[in-house]
Amino acid sequence: MKIAVLGAGNMGSALLGGMIKTGVVAAADVRATTKTEAHAAELRERLGVHATAGGNAEAANGAAIVILAVKPGVVPKVVKEIRDSLHESQILISLAAALPISAIEDAAQCRMPIFRAMPNIPVLVEEGAVGICHNSLATALHRETVESIFRPVGITAFVEEEHMDAVTALSGSGPAYIYMVIEAMAAAGVKMGLPREVSMRLSEQTVLGAAKHARESGLHPAILRDQVITPGGTTIAAIHELERHGLRSMLISAIETATIHAGKRTEILLADIEKQKHA
Repeated sequence: MKIAVLGAGNMGSALLGGMIKTGVVAAADVRATTKTEAHAAELRERLGVHATAGGNAEAANGAAIVILAVKPGVVPKVVKEIRDSLHESQILISLAAALPISAIEDAAQCRMPIFRAMPNIPVLVEEGAVGICHNSLATALHRETVESIFRPVGITAFVEEEHMDAVTALSGSGPAYIYMVIEAMAAAGVKMGLPREVSMRLSEQTVLGAAKHARESGLHPAILRDQVITPGGTTIAAIHELERHGLRSMLISAIETATIHAGKRTEILLADIEKQKHA
């Protein structure tokens, strides 16, 4: 299976590293493109792949899977650039947030399975969350193939495209919310007299351990929370304070706001693409 990754920056190269490490694809079967020769050389040295600065059409030619890892506003331009290299038996995957599949289909002008994926930044440490949707030409086999690409760097969830804004707001932006929680917990530890390094280490591991426990236990978070609480104890006192300040309501509102903003970004992006067509 030959794979082309166009625009192999942080996200694209992290995905490549995961695929090669787990044997999903051999380094010799990968072609990657980058903005600069320096970055291309770094990929060749680190991953052993064929990487070039530019050359998108050449990279896409003959690839079974083409991954678009460029910025959303650049995707239509890149797809038009590789249009003559695309054919119906290929799989095209876009990592561009906000850009709908219809815009990619319009640029490609090829009846082919097209997937849209929203990986988040923890794919860099192989603990990402990836929301995926696809057009009507994708089959169960295509879905299985695409899932195998993302599985090495985290978990996958297939959704309808109408829910991709919510995926972006929840898991795409979500790491930022958790980083703020870690930062605040660590600061609180320092306030209470803990050394900064110790407080940060305990905060990081507490978040990591709680998330792992929630995933592996299969229990509702409310049940797990109650298992920590003892009558009249410190945990219930802290939870009372968090509830008083509306922690859950704030998080729900934040994700709702981010979802609405993601939808607006799509409208702006599509308007810009339309303007470029008539420029």
